[in-house]
Formats: sequence, structure tokens, C-alpha cells
Amino acid sequence: MMRHVDVVLPCLNEAAALPFVLSRIPVEARAIVVDNGSTDGSAAIAEAHGARVVEVRQRGFGAAAHGGLEEATRPVVCFMDADGSLDPGQLARVVEPVLTGAADLVLGRRRPTCRAAWPWHARIGNALLAARLRRTAGVSLHDLGPMRAARREALLDLGLTDRRFGYPLEMVLRAARSGWRIAEVDVDYAPRAGGRSKVTGTVRGTLRAVADMSRVAAR
Repeated sequence: MMRHVDVVLPCLNEAAALPFVLSRIPVEARAIVVDNGSTDGSAAIAEAHGARVVEVRQRGFGAAAHGGLEEATRPVVCFMDADGSLDPGQLARVVEPVLTGAADLVLGRRRPTCRAAWPWHARIGNALLAARLRRTAGVSLHDLGPMRAARREALLDLGLTDRRFGYPLEMVLRAARSGWRIAEVDVDYAPRAGGRSKVTGTVRGTLRAVADMSRVAAR
């Protein structure tokens, strides 16, 4: 199953997490680590663990994620954070509905393994955005999860343009407007490796991400 899958991992200074993350990628899948300006040797670590490394100089989560999508060649593309908060061993849960044709886009609904995994401010921001999606786009989602899967060509055809934190939301909105079947499955969500998250680890980071996504939602 996983031989049809490329796994895109946007990366900015994730040296502490990459050995674990890459060791858990399913054997037949291909890991594409998209380095977005790391200064801690993340690219060299990724290469040493067998990943394909792509450098994207334009800063921003969306820029890194889309750079990985453009680099991918296999029929199905998965996206996931490279910070160790998600277990790549659970990617099959997200991929299977896409490969079987049961869904067009599948998101991993994060289930925290402990209270520290998901700070209150990040959880509230996510819940508000998910509620807005349900209300305005008719998408029955509870989480804009960072682990997700869809077919590569279909993703490219969506014409995604956001290159900041609005990229994940834009993907869901454009997919919904295109009539895609969108589903979610449960995945574990643990504290990230190597310290506090650059986004959800602070109120400021969460507000910045929510602002980017709100801007996309208002288009």
C-alpha cells in the first residue's frame, strides 16, 4: 500500500525529532524532507536517514509544503509535521481511504496523548476554525490536522496559492468547493521533540497561524 505514497515533511530546525520521525516512516513510503532554512543540520540528518531532501528558500509553512508536493512523484501524497508530535507509523490510517477510493482528502484528527501535547490556546484556535468550516463550507471536520493525504494530481489541480500558515485551510476549502469527499480519522498527538513548538507552543504563534487561516477563509 505505502509504495504508492510520498510523505512530505516541512522542516525548520527539527534535528532533535528527525531521527525518530524518519525511523517510523513505513518502509515502502518515500520521505521528502523540505528544508525551509534550518540552521541546526536538519538537512544532513534527514539525508543520513535516507530521506530525499529538498531546499525551499521562500520562508513559510505553505511554501515548504507546496515545494514538497511539487517534488513528489507518487500517486498519493501525505503531509505531516516533522517535529515528532505525530507518529508516522499511523500514516496508513490516513492513506487507506484515499487508496481505496472511499475519500478524496483524509485528515488525521489529533487525539492528545497527554495534556502537554496540545496547549489550550492552540486547541481553542483550532476548534474555532473547524467550527467555521462546518458552518460556512459544510465540511464535517473537528480538526485541521497536520497529518493528511490526497492524490497528488488532484492536489496540484486545486491551484493552492497561500504560502504561509493558511495553506492547510486553503487545501480543505478548495477541496470542499470542488466537491471532494473529506474525511478524518483519529491519530495520536504527542508533545513535540526538542522543545516548544514554533507555532502552537506560544500564544503569539497560535494567533499568527489563526490570522493567516482567517485571511484565507475570508476570501
